[in-house]
Amino acid sequence: MDEPMDLGSATLQRWMTGPRFTALPMRSPSQPAPQLSFEFFPPRTEALEQQLWTCINRLAPLAPRFVSVTYGAGGTTQARTHATVARIVRETSLVPAAHLTCIGATQADVDAVARSYWEAGVRHIVALRGDPPPGQPYQPHPGGYRFAADLVAGLRNVANFEISVAAYPEVHPGASNPVADLENLKRKLDAGATRAITQYFFDTTTYLRFLDLCLAAGIKAPIVPGIMPVSNYAQAVKFSAMCGASVPVWMGRLFEGTENDPETRRMVGMVIAAEQVRLLQANGVDEFHFYTLNRPDLTFAIAHVLGVRPPA
Repeated sequence: MDEPMDLGSATLQRWMTGPRFTALPMRSPSQPAPQLSFEFFPPRTEALEQQLWTCINRLAPLAPRFVSVTYGAGGTTQARTHATVARIVRETSLVPAAHLTCIGATQADVDAVARSYWEAGVRHIVALRGDPPPGQPYQPHPGGYRFAADLVAGLRNVANFEISVAAYPEVHPGASNPVADLENLKRKLDAGATRAITQYFFDTTTYLRFLDLCLAAGIKAPIVPGIMPVSNYAQAVKFSAMCGASVPVWMGRLFEGTENDPETRRMVGMVIAAEQVRLLQANGVDEFHFYTLNRPDLTFAIAHVLGVRPPA
């Protein structure tokens, strides 16, 4: 009869002597809601195009700062990216940002694409080195821009674009070391980029440590955190292995047993991402970039948690 009392006593002792955690601070009514931006990828089929536009129409009322449209590896989706961006300009009030890479094109070709964007009313470019086709090493195109910093400088000569570039809190997979990667980020910003948007991450301390490193390196431009809400853990693990983003052990434990339960996976993904952005917001972060994967619901819900709402 003594054992249950001993267990209860130990439990009560743990509760009484353990650390106390207060709630994360809530945004005050006078504090403006954070600025959001969303990333989409161009559709490959008619069904996927319908899914994309359902996503765009769902998120548009949140009045994002801009929406970006990606390129595929090796520049494989250039035509679809251009068509999607042009349609956003024609049919919505959103501010589009087109991805542009150094891959597979001369400087003259890239400049021509940039001018066509400017003529179509696009004023924002996400300038990237770009990924080579799977299994191939990166090789600058003869006569092309070698790296993203060169592309940024070239775009500045084409038109007065707003330019975003990529940052890697966990180091770009192709970088020789973290210092070289940070120096490369500074070169891109010094060449004329407006801001950096990070690769997604799941451990908030990773981003906060990266901010400290950027400040110590003399970087003063905004480093906007990239957030990827996860509804399919297995896919997130596979994709993260390719792009150098780590998946914490605790995240796998939260998704355990949900392989055949998509609704629970969505709820778990919502909790993880909402906790992440709330913690970042408590640390003073007031701008977020969401990798939507052309699925709007999790992003919409997390925006609501952040205090971003459609107009009444």
